[in-house]
Amino acid sequence: MRVPIAVVGPTATGKSDLGLDLAARLDGEIVNIDAMQLYRGMDIGTAKLPVAERRGIPHHQLDVLEVTETASVATYQRAAAADVEDILARGRTPIIVGGSMMYVQALLDEWEFPATDPVVRARWEQMLAEQGVAAVHAALRAADPVAAATILPTDGRRMVRALEVVELTGRPFAASAPTIGAPRWDTVVLGVDRDTAELDARIERRTALMFETGLVEEVRGLLEHGLREGVTARRAIGYAQVLAYLDDEYDLNHAMERTLIGTRRYVRRQRSWFRRDPRVRWVDGAEPDLLGAALRQIDNTERNSL
Repeated sequence: MRVPIAVVGPTATGKSDLGLDLAARLDGEIVNIDAMQLYRGMDIGTAKLPVAERRGIPHHQLDVLEVTETASVATYQRAAAADVEDILARGRTPIIVGGSMMYVQALLDEWEFPATDPVVRARWEQMLAEQGVAAVHAALRAADPVAAATILPTDGRRMVRALEVVELTGRPFAASAPTIGAPRWDTVVLGVDRDTAELDARIERRTALMFETGLVEEVRGLLEHGLREGVTARRAIGYAQVLAYLDDEYDLNHAMERTLIGTRRYVRRQRSWFRRDPRVRWVDGAEPDLLGAALRQIDNTERNSL
């Protein structure tokens, strides 16, 4: 019986290439689990694989949103689960690839999302718009100190959601999080990581290449499609910094530097998140025979589950 393979871990470790290799070897199809790659036109800044480099392997959950739409973990969970089950039903192997932390856990742990209330949400969003992230963070610190300590103080959208959940449920935000157990569909979870110094160098090269190959022009083009009106798309690392550059908040070199710093911070969060998950079987992205190492981990995991 086929089971899905999830390839997760920090940005720039080599997940996409490994995912393609696994799909080719295991008669698989790729299911994207990178939130920003859901957006049409956000290609360079998200390191989205061009169609010509996908080896003819079907890819799902790419280019499904306009930049004016808000990416939702709950919406993604439903759509991606349907893709996984369809791939399994056709006798093929789903290869789930990406590093969006909450999306991974929502999909593999069947996260049941707390109710939402547009009136409550709008009140906290108004505070965010009028008073800024500091005021929202202070409100969250008073309502749920644990959530305030774990959510980045710059992540206004997630703080608003936490405040909404606390107000509606009367419980801490963490109480709504899924518990880690057996992954859905008995998915084998592979983590790809690299030595920190090596990964920093890869991120630096990737960032420079994005700017060299047209990230600024990509953002200019997306402005015509409503990027500024998007809630989530315009805040993506790289895109937010280019928008600030286009608004003359700082020069292009500073935009590149802030993009690099933001990516490194995000990598630290990804690494911390995935390292806490005992189901992840780690491989070194620098391994000369990375596919072989991944297949051995898959085989060991499947044998141990028998």
